[in-house]
Amino acid sequence: MTMHATKKPGEAITVVVTAVGALIGQGIIRSLRLSGLKMRVIGVDRDANGIGRYWCDTFFAKPAFDEDSEAYLDFWTDLLRDEAVDLVLPGLELDVLFFSRNRAAFAELDARIVLNGSAVIELAQDKWDFGLELERLGLPAIPALLGAGFADCVRDLGLPLLLKPRQGNGSRGIAVLKDEDDFNYWSRKSSDEFLIQKFIGNDEQEFTVGAFGFGDGTALPPIVFRRKLSVAGNTQYAEVVDHPVLADTVEKLAAIFRPVGPTNYQFRMDGETPYLLEINPRFSSSTSLRAAFGYNEAVMSVEYYLWGQRPAAPDIRPGRGWRYYEDYVVT
Repeated sequence: MTMHATKKPGEAITVVVTAVGALIGQGIIRSLRLSGLKMRVIGVDRDANGIGRYWCDTFFAKPAFDEDSEAYLDFWTDLLRDEAVDLVLPGLELDVLFFSRNRAAFAELDARIVLNGSAVIELAQDKWDFGLELERLGLPAIPALLGAGFADCVRDLGLPLLLKPRQGNGSRGIAVLKDEDDFNYWSRKSSDEFLIQKFIGNDEQEFTVGAFGFGDGTALPPIVFRRKLSVAGNTQYAEVVDHPVLADTVEKLAAIFRPVGPTNYQFRMDGETPYLLEINPRFSSSTSLRAAFGYNEAVMSVEYYLWGQRPAAPDIRPGRGWRYYEDYVVT
């Protein structure tokens, strides 16, 4: 499937990046700036004092409206129309959900929105339902229990255990449970509904994979990172690796779920078995790292959603990448 072109290569464009106060939005901006394309970048974020605004050409603070309100919808339709926006690149899962669930309201505008398919976006919202779907499809699924006590979890899953919120992304709210005290503590502490999973593999066998999908069951060849996570659950260190098993698995998953646009798959290997932890049907915290190695999903999105072109398979460079803190001072 190829998107209908609304702009021609070489024409100046106006793009909106959301959540520019956070890592993913900032990674999208960085990826766009690497491209050398003629563009005006408009940043949007709730925090008017965040650093991301200084990397944009124009900035708008999100109003303090409920995201289900007509007033909030009007803010977005007015912004896209008044600023003659060509493309919207959501940098936050909540923004992806907002734009996806309001597709009809934006359909008559000229702006294109980088969105995955509705079905995969909704499926990715619930880890329990996602695990059940993997089982239904006959794919490796991490054994898990919902609403079970400690004794049942140990009997069926063994120790250690992993507590995960049913909803949410990254490693927020996830805890390793080594004994009953851990189980009781984190069960009480968790404010969200959670599931208990079997602990599989180890931290050295965790991978994040990016593969730009075309909505017809095909995708570009993936870029595979072996990764280590920060405390916040984002990729802190990444190494480009050649992993035929994961590349083959992602090809099969793309054929099943038919994602479109930037899509992130997170795996943990247990021996030779790849367990899919989750699909992020959007830009992810690894976006700028992928761009640094030649897999620029932001530029692919311009080509696909705006120019109506199927991006070519990129030449992925080998190497390693780290994230670190740096001061940015405005006087």
